[in-house]
This record gives sequence, C-alpha cells and structure tokens, in this order.
Amino acid sequence: MANIKIEIKNLTKIFGAKPKSVLDLVNNGVEKEELLNKHKHILGLHDINLKLEEKNIEVIMGLSGSGKSTLIRHINRLIEPTAGSIIVDGEDVLQMNEQELRNFRQAKTAMVFQKFALMPHHTVIDNAGFGLKMQNKDKDFIQEHAQKWLDRVGLSGFENHYPAQLSGGMQQRVGLARALACDADILMMDEAFSALDPLIRSDMQDLLLELQEELHKTIVFITHDLDEALKIGDKIAILNEGKLVQHGTPQDILLDPADDYVERFVADVNRTRVLLAKSIMNDEKPQDTTQSVTVLETETVDTVLHTLLSEDGSYVIVEDDKGKKVGYIDKETLAETVYQMESQDKPDAA
Repeated sequence: MANIKIEIKNLTKIFGAKPKSVLDLVNNGVEKEELLNKHKHILGLHDINLKLEEKNIEVIMGLSGSGKSTLIRHINRLIEPTAGSIIVDGEDVLQMNEQELRNFRQAKTAMVFQKFALMPHHTVIDNAGFGLKMQNKDKDFIQEHAQKWLDRVGLSGFENHYPAQLSGGMQQRVGLARALACDADILMMDEAFSALDPLIRSDMQDLLLELQEELHKTIVFITHDLDEALKIGDKIAILNEGKLVQHGTPQDILLDPADDYVERFVADVNRTRVLLAKSIMNDEKPQDTTQSVTVLETETVDTVLHTLLSEDGSYVIVEDDKGKKVGYIDKETLAETVYQMESQDKPDAA
C-alpha cells in the first residue's frame, strides 16, 4: 500500500477583504462568478481533498485560473487557507509556529519556479548553493554539493558564469540543481518548464524522469499542458474553477474521464503513446506461439506495436520490472486496440 506524503483536507481559499464572512455562502453553493460580482471576493479553491503519494510525481493541472498555483503554494504555507488543513508526514503545516515553518520550508521542501528566480549578480555555483547557505551549511559543504548537482544536471564548466550568460534551459537547470542540492523530501515545481522552447522543454522532462528514477522524491508538478502531465505524471489531479475534478493515473484520466471538462481535455491525445501494455494484456497464452517478443508492462501500446512489427513476432509476452511474466497480448488484440484508439483520436469519429 502506498504511503501518503501530503494530505490536503477540505481546503478552501477565498481572496478578499473578509474571506471568512463569505465562507458559508461558498459552502452552500455560491459559484465563483456570483461571489465576485455580488460579494467582491474571489474563490481560489473550494473544498479540495487530495492525497499525494510518497515518491510519486504528482501533477496538478488545469487551465489558467483553475487554482493550481494557488494550491501548490498552500503546501509550504506561502498562502494561508480560509479553511482546511495540509498534513505532511502526519504533521499539520498550518499548526506550525514561525520557527517550525521556517525549518519546514528550508529542510522539507524545495521549489523550482517558471521564471527561474536566479540571482543575477551571483555565479551559477553560488546560485546552486543558495538553499544550503540558507540552511547555514559550511562553505566546503555548500561548494561540494552545489558542484555535485551542477554536474548532475549537465552544467559542468559553467560554475563561474552568470545567469544572463546562460540560455533559458540552462538557467532552469541551475534552478533544478539549487532545489536538489537542499536534499528536500518534497520538490515543488510550478510551471517549471513552461517558459522553455519545445525541444528544451522535452529535454528537461527527460532529465526530471531520469533524476526521479535515482532519487525517488515526492514531486508536485504544476502544468497546464496535458502532454507534459501524461509524460511525467504518476498521477494527475485536474482542477476546474478552483474545484478538484479528477485525480488518478494517466490511464484513469484517459479511459474514464470524470466529466465533460476532462473529456474535452483528453480529446486530442494519442492514446497509443500513453496507455500501457498492462492495460490491454490478458492471462491466456495465444494459440499462435511461433515467435514471441517481450515487453515491460509499463511500456506504451505504441512501443508494443513497434516492437512486435520490428521483430516480426506473433504475440507479446508482458513482464514486470523483475522479469516475471504477468500477461500476454496477441496480434488481434493489439490491432483492435490501436484501431479503436486511432478512431477515438479523430474528431469526426462516430
């Protein structure tokens, strides 16, 4: 059973002069537009209940104004809620005093921002070590760990450069190195790759997945891009108008959208590049066993198809990450699955 790292309970955030005075109105069903027009308050979040698992990349996504950035800023209490609680490792962040909260922010969490948030007059290595400096680590420790993570994110040789001398992608690598150097349990990334060009963005996504294989952090990743969410997310939470609409695996989101809003979100997704082999396998070994190919249960249907065709196989054996056989896929099942998915991806499909 998965361990819950962060539990968000009944979280509501209302912006305005007297948010508590309109809380009952919100709880009794007053919508965002009416709250603004009649009562001059803005509903940021309403009754969010969310359990984020340890060592997962938990993506929170939605359109602009959905409340995703507001939500992530509650986790380290950069924003105070109107109601609700944030439990991290069994401890309520909202009950922490000033010193406890400072320690929590410095040791338990680290953040990577969309706009890089680097100090322009400090070198790359000084920027990478800034979080450690705030933790009052000694100079040699800071130097060693800042260098380690700069090397790890591919910035060896740029230690003495300044941010303005780097590309956007390189600046974001500095921000990532700074966050990782702090060795925090929870890494929060708010639209961290949104300002980057598509190719650089894809490279940063790959780097994050590579690092996660090694580090197993709890990562809360904010994005408005569904392709990005599906690529990196172990689970995805979708917000709409400050409300949580659905929380599940990419498979859950694609195969069983909670409402029309989510269905519109996923309408144009190439499902063969997201759905996994384990979602279409069965227990029965096919009759035609002349030539098998082997894939992992976590490989996509698209990868399974290419593997079968390139190796001229007659059926697929599906294994888990320990090499144990967990199922089979025959050619007919694979062909039917791909046909159905491609039909769903066409806007004029019946």
